[in-house]
Amino acid sequence: MTGDLIFRSIILGISPPFGGRNDMSMAMNLSLPSLIGACTIVAISAVLQGSVGFGFSIVAAPLLLLIDRRLVPGPLLLAGLVLIGFLTLRERHSIDGSGLKWAFAGLLPGTLGGALILATLPEPAMSLFFGGLVLLAVVMSVAGLHFAPTPPVLAGAGLLSGLMSATSSISGPPIALVYQHKPGASLRGTLSGYFLASTTFSILALRGVGHFGYEELTLALPLLPAVLFGFWMSKWAIPVLDRGYTRPGVLILSSGAALIVIFRTIF
Repeated sequence: MTGDLIFRSIILGISPPFGGRNDMSMAMNLSLPSLIGACTIVAISAVLQGSVGFGFSIVAAPLLLLIDRRLVPGPLLLAGLVLIGFLTLRERHSIDGSGLKWAFAGLLPGTLGGALILATLPEPAMSLFFGGLVLLAVVMSVAGLHFAPTPPVLAGAGLLSGLMSATSSISGPPIALVYQHKPGASLRGTLSGYFLASTTFSILALRGVGHFGYEELTLALPLLPAVLFGFWMSKWAIPVLDRGYTRPGVLILSSGAALIVIFRTIF
C-alpha cells in the first residue's frame, strides 16, 4: 500500500483496503496533492463564509473545478451543508424569518430548473456555465446593486439563487445583494438560514436527475475536516475581515478563478 492511499484512508475514516476491493477509495481516486489542495481551498472558503455570511461556494467552486470536476457541484454542496448547519446554529438569533419565507417561494422552482439544465448540458458547457455564473455574481457585487427586501424582490432572488445553486453550487450573491446593507450579524444569520434550505433542495434535485450518489458522497467526506476547521477559525477572522478586507479579496479571487476555468475549457 502506498502512503497516499493510507493518508486518504485515514482522512476518510475507513480501514485501508488490504487484500480486497474498496469501493470508497476507488470512488475517491484523488491524488494526495489534489486532496491537500481541495481541503485547503475548502478551509479558506469556510473561513470566509463563517466570517461574512457568504463566499464558500463562490471561491471554492471554480478552484475545485481545476482540481477535479467531480467535486462540483454535489460534493461541494454536501460539504457546504455541514458548514451552513453550524453557522445557522451559531447565528440563529439574527435570522430574518419573515424575509426568508418569500425567498423560499422562488427557491424550489429555481432549483428544479437548475437541475434540469445540469442534466442536459455537456461537460465543457457546464464548465463555461460555472465560470460565467461566477463572473456574473462578481459583476453584480461590483455594480453595487441595491434592492429593498420586498416580497417580489426576495422571491426573484430566491429563483435566481436556486438556479445558480443547482448548476454551480453558488447561491449566495442574489440573496446577499438584497441584504448587503444590513448589519453583519443579520446578514450572516439570514444567509445561513437561507443556505440551509437552498443547499438541501439542490442536493435533492441533483439526486433526482442522477447527479448525486455514492461517488459524490465519498468525494465530500474528506472535505469535512477542512470545513470544521474553517468554521472554527471564522470566529477569529470576523473582527479582522470586517475592517474592509473581505469583499475585495473575494471578488478578485473569484474573478481570477472563473477566468482560469473558462480559458482552460476553451483552450
